[in-house]
Amino acid sequence: MALAFLVVAPAVLGLVALAFRNVRIGLAILLGAAAAHLLTVASLWTGAATSDPDALLRIDVTGLIFLSVTSLLFLAASLYTVPYLLQGTHDTQAAPRRFVPCLLWFLSAMTLVTATQNLALMWAAVEGTTLASAPLVYFYKRRGALEATWKYLLLCSVGIALALLGTFFLGIAASGNAGNGAGLTLSTMMHAAPSMSRPWLKAAFVLALVGYGTKMGLAPLHTWLPDTHSQAPSPVSALLSGALLNCAFLAILRFYQVCVASGDFAFAQTLLVLLGFVSMGVACAFLIGQGDYKRLFAYSSIENMGIMAIGVGLGGAASYGALLHAVNHSLCKAGLFFLAGNVLRAFGTTSTREVRGVLQRLPVTGVLLTALFLAIGGVPPFGPFWSEFLIFQAAINGSHPWLGLLFIALLAVAFLGMAGVLFPMLQGTPAGQETRSREPALSVLTPLAMACGALVLGIFIPPFLSEALARAASALGG
Repeated sequence: MALAFLVVAPAVLGLVALAFRNVRIGLAILLGAAAAHLLTVASLWTGAATSDPDALLRIDVTGLIFLSVTSLLFLAASLYTVPYLLQGTHDTQAAPRRFVPCLLWFLSAMTLVTATQNLALMWAAVEGTTLASAPLVYFYKRRGALEATWKYLLLCSVGIALALLGTFFLGIAASGNAGNGAGLTLSTMMHAAPSMSRPWLKAAFVLALVGYGTKMGLAPLHTWLPDTHSQAPSPVSALLSGALLNCAFLAILRFYQVCVASGDFAFAQTLLVLLGFVSMGVACAFLIGQGDYKRLFAYSSIENMGIMAIGVGLGGAASYGALLHAVNHSLCKAGLFFLAGNVLRAFGTTSTREVRGVLQRLPVTGVLLTALFLAIGGVPPFGPFWSEFLIFQAAINGSHPWLGLLFIALLAVAFLGMAGVLFPMLQGTPAGQETRSREPALSVLTPLAMACGALVLGIFIPPFLSEALARAASALGG
């Protein structure tokens, strides 16, 4: 019942919010739904939601980790949305009353991705995230937003079509009957994995990796991501980067678990490591001298998706590091996009060359921006340092130590590239007469909470989370 509530309640409340024209009523519904969702998710940590392995809604420890991150970020985004809609300056073409319903439908779809182990239903849920979030990307109805929305819909739809084909191939590999959706559960596929046809299994994983990898933002399948993240409203960008990319990553992990269960998964690891390094390399190239700070954070997301793929591909302790990094990245990147919204509100532009003196004009935002940049850059004592260190350690101690050297080199390039863009923005004197801008409490408290979370995970990982990460890594062969 709890899982059904988590999926159905946001969808129904989205319809209720759509019936009200008053934005304040919509925001009240949004905050209530976000708080109830998080409390219900917290209750799932006390025990399994269902013991039936073939149930449509069934969550395991890996799904619970990603669901918890999604729910936490959604509450933060909901709180940030209050001043964003009520105190922000919006185009006359924007439709704020449609913002809340689409956000709630987006939450429902992402919840379904994490709360099901039926691969066919998971595919439908991933497609649902695209349909629910596309209107949010087009919120301002500008030409750039229209282009980004169409690119998002087109590329992700092509990717999801390939993922569907991969799901069919997996069904063929297991039983020769791809049309039996009830049999496409994770437990069924893992049970059948040792006797699966290897060519069909490998083809299924390749298609799933390409299809869901498009949604995850792995290069060279990433081209929709910088445009979408830069054009979407800031709370939406935070959810796209901090939660949606995790959903696509989880979908890839489901197929990877089947490969692990087959006992023949070296090919899957090789592909993950390859795409991971390609993603890091491409991101580093675009981080250097980037002229748009929201696109800067988007390319940083591509880099971090590569880090996670490499961690899973290396296996062992690196699998634990990859899952921990997924949590760290979500906290840091959501906070950075919240702060990007504060900067955009004050300066009216996303151009890095036109933004100077953030520390003077927005002192709290400037300090948090510095802290979260250092966090996502892997500087201790923040959490990403330890997750990246675990992956580096596994790489340097593996059969190909040069991978560890390449990994740390790309991390250094990414850090210097972001520093070269952000530090000039933070320093200097703001243009114009006004040297201080108002910073609404919720617009700084939400990124502050994200920064504190990243700091806590760098100093102390709660035992319940550490145990859950270890169990999830074990399920991935780590």
